[in-house]
Amino acid sequence: MQTFGIDALVRLISHFAFIYLAFWSLGALRIDALFKSFHTTQIRMLIVFLSIVIGYIASSFFLEIITLSKNLFLTFL
Repeated sequence: MQTFGIDALVRLISHFAFIYLAFWSLGALRIDALFKSFHTTQIRMLIVFLSIVIGYIASSFFLEIITLSKNLFLTFL
C-alpha cells in the first residue's frame, strides 16, 4: 500500500512541475500580441489551459519513459 502513495505523490509533483514549466515557457511567446488588447482575461485563461495541457502531456511522457525503463531493467535481472 505504501508504494501506491509514493507513486501518486511522484505523479502529482511531476504533473505540477511540468505544468509550471509549460506556463513559464508560454510566457515568453507574446501570445497577447495576436489578440485584441481588451481580451486580456481570456488570453490569460487560454495560457493557463494550454499550460495544463502541455504540462500534463509532457509529464505523462516522462513518467511513461521512467516506467518503461524500470520494467526493461527488471526483465534483465
